[in-house]
This record gives sequence, structure tokens and C-alpha cells, in this order.
Amino acid sequence: MYDVLIIGGGVSGMSCALILGSAQNKPFVTDKKIGIIVHQKASSLQDALFNNAYGISAGKLGSELLTESIDHLNQLYPHIDQIAGEKVMKIEGEDGNFTVITNKNSYQTKIVVVGIGAGNPFTIEGLEDFVMPHQKVIPEKNRIQLKNIDHRVTEGIYVIGTLAGWRSQLAIAAGSGAAVATDILTLWNGGIHAQVHDSIRK
Repeated sequence: MYDVLIIGGGVSGMSCALILGSAQNKPFVTDKKIGIIVHQKASSLQDALFNNAYGISAGKLGSELLTESIDHLNQLYPHIDQIAGEKVMKIEGEDGNFTVITNKNSYQTKIVVVGIGAGNPFTIEGLEDFVMPHQKVIPEKNRIQLKNIDHRVTEGIYVIGTLAGWRSQLAIAAGSGAAVATDILTLWNGGIHAQVHDSIRK
């Protein structure tokens, strides 16, 4: 049983995983089991070139970021399970007891974070009732989002990145994933607001 399972290895999903991973020494996180299904085949980063993203050198390729983020997560936070080569097909269950079914396996998790992009059609069975037209993309693009309030789709299910209704900018997607990670940390901390910072002074 995972405490949280993140679906999607793009910007928002990896950002969420990195924040959760960096909190490993917090007393309310040490016993938590975290996983990420790092399916990246359909990521918009595959063809991206970055000249306008804060903290990223001009000319950086999105395809490089995809690979580097996986290595980053593995090297610094190896306690997070990275599940590669699987695509999520269905989510069923309820808050605290979800089953995430892929094309190869099934996983139990208390919380689900969905960050697979805003492509249409939406391919994960079980969340169809939450699908709606994307509110920050021109209609001709035919993009979708999941209905949510502050990233929460329903109890125990969060959505991040463009699928949460945000515009397709790396900084926005990364911030969305990080925001949900801190919401989950706050939940684990008994409702006391939590975030994670490293410092050269420590």
C-alpha cells in the first residue's frame, strides 16, 4: 500500500515527487511509502526547447529534462519507487484505499496524484465524470482538464499541471506539482502547514 502514488513523469509529476522525496527526514514522512509511475511517452516535453524557464539554461531540451529528472529523483531520493514502462488504465476505490490499474500491474494507494497532461481523449477509466473542456486553452486545441478545487478532484485524488487547468508553461506545471506536494505534507502533518527547504546554513 502506497501512501501516495503519482501518475505521470512530466514536469508536474516529477516536481511533486521531488518535493515529497526531499521531506524524507520529517518525522511525519519517515514512514510514508511514495511511488511515481514515470510514463513519459506522451509528454509535451519530448519536443520542447527552453529559453524562458527560470533556473534552466537557455537552449535546454525537454527530452534532456525528462531523463535528468528521473536520474535526479533516483540519486537524491531513491526511497521513492519509480515505476517505468507502465501506463495507467483505470483508477477505482475511495479515499484511503484506491486501486491504480496499469497495462501490466495494479497498485494500492491511499492518495492518487494525476499529472498526465491535457490531451484529449482522456484515457484513465474511473475519472470520466470529472473531465471538462480546458478553461485556459483556445477551443481549437481541444484540450481537457479535470474539475477540481485547488487541485483536489475528490477526496484522496489530486490533479496537477495542465490537467488541473493551468496553462502549458514549465514553471506553472512545476509549481502546480510542488503545491500539491506541500498540501499532502500538510495533510500528513496533521493539518499544520508544511513545506521543505534546504539551506547552505544547515
